[in-house]
Amino acid sequence: QVQLVESGGGLVQAGGSLRLSCAASGRTFSSHAMGWFRQAPGKEREFVAAISWSGGSTFYADSVKGRFTISRDNAKNTVYLQMNSLNLMDTAVYYCAADLHPRRSPIVAASGYDYWGQGTQVTVSS
Repeated sequence: QVQLVESGGGLVQAGGSLRLSCAASGRTFSSHAMGWFRQAPGKEREFVAAISWSGGSTFYADSVKGRFTISRDNAKNTVYLQMNSLNLMDTAVYYCAADLHPRRSPIVAASGYDYWGQGTQVTVSS
């Protein structure tokens, strides 16, 4: 059974940092793009960042560019999201997602991803 398990969320003060992890099990995703999305209360799920299968290409939403960094360790079947300079607008449940199409370039649409984690809560306080 394929599983994506996020961890690393929590409560942090504005200006602080968190590092999210997404560990995959049940199959390897070393040839697949991975992404991070988030959903705040009352809002639709939105794209945050994505990374190519090799890690050579990354993409970010304008709202997080320069503050968040996505990375991956294919040997560990794990994707990370380093979040710096957090602000109140970053409060949301963060989800990782995996694209089943091998070696496809990362995409920003949630509909393009086939597996999802259960999410981890990130709360930024003032």
